[in-house]
Amino acid sequence: MTENRPLVLVNNETMLDELLRLAAAAGCDLRRVPDAPAARPLWSDAPLVLLDPPGAREIQHERLPRRDRVVIVSPDAQGVDALQAAVDVGADRVVELPTAEAWLADAIADAAEGAGGPPGRVLAVVGGRGGAGASVFAAAVARAATRSGHRAMLVDCDPLAGGLDLVLGAESQDGLRWPQMNVKGRVAFSSLRDALPGSEGLKVVSGARKGFAPEPDAVTAVIEAGRRGGDIVVCDLPRDLSATAGAALDLADLTIMVVPAELRACASASLVAERLKDRGVVARVLVRGPAPGGLTADDVAEAVGLPLLSWMPHQRGLAAALERGEFSGRRGPLISAARRALETLGVDHRVAS
Repeated sequence: MTENRPLVLVNNETMLDELLRLAAAAGCDLRRVPDAPAARPLWSDAPLVLLDPPGAREIQHERLPRRDRVVIVSPDAQGVDALQAAVDVGADRVVELPTAEAWLADAIADAAEGAGGPPGRVLAVVGGRGGAGASVFAAAVARAATRSGHRAMLVDCDPLAGGLDLVLGAESQDGLRWPQMNVKGRVAFSSLRDALPGSEGLKVVSGARKGFAPEPDAVTAVIEAGRRGGDIVVCDLPRDLSATAGAALDLADLTIMVVPAELRACASASLVAERLKDRGVVARVLVRGPAPGGLTADDVAEAVGLPLLSWMPHQRGLAAALERGEFSGRRGPLISAARRALETLGVDHRVAS
């Protein structure tokens, strides 16, 4: 249990039991005080303060200073007592139990985790055809984010892709893979990051080369945890845009389709693009060289029917490096395209000193 505990002054025992239950589900303790004088030394530093109307009156009588992140919890959020208590202590919000149970559980969990920084961004990557290089590009974006001073999480949503830990050469690292992760609902981002393999600020949620497809609810829980924790979350999606992929697409700020500059790839990618459009997804095309038939990046984008992100020339030696488990390049077309993706996502991609 975390020591970053919300402060509670609640006289209603039934209400207190409900708060204790919500806190237990969030994985934290509440610091309960019996009266306002006992609350005084803890008042300023508590990440969140929960009061019922009688507790708020005690705080007001004790003349404790006004502060942010004070919530009045009441059986009747519109009652005169609750509203007057909120005015007296300058509470941010009045909530009613059990109506606002989900919101309050999130608020308690956020306080316990120390959340409060800017949320992270979510990028989805999908191939326009099989073997387009989407997994490698997704890994490159996540790696570029960490080298720019951000934390990143790489999420494998394709059960038949062989595992993103292989792309990074991290298949022997200890940590949970999808088959061992029984997640749903809210997940504490700190606990999640601690459980995953990875290094240098990059964590990987990978398959285990067993064709295991995570449930959509599990993907949603992991992505939302990463976003709350401020991570750049990069998701590698299957081309069939399964229900699992749909969960990631619905949370993505941007989707990038990787399309080789080939006629058949354009035909295949246009079908995937139509499904993305039907879902209301904001997507762009990354065109990968070489172009054996002379197709330009604009030609491919027009054929697929999506705006162009960038052209990525063929990178000599990349395939051999990946076979050796090496994914450490800092220059070249792949990393340049990855930085372009971060820029479009609204993430500062300048390499940290």
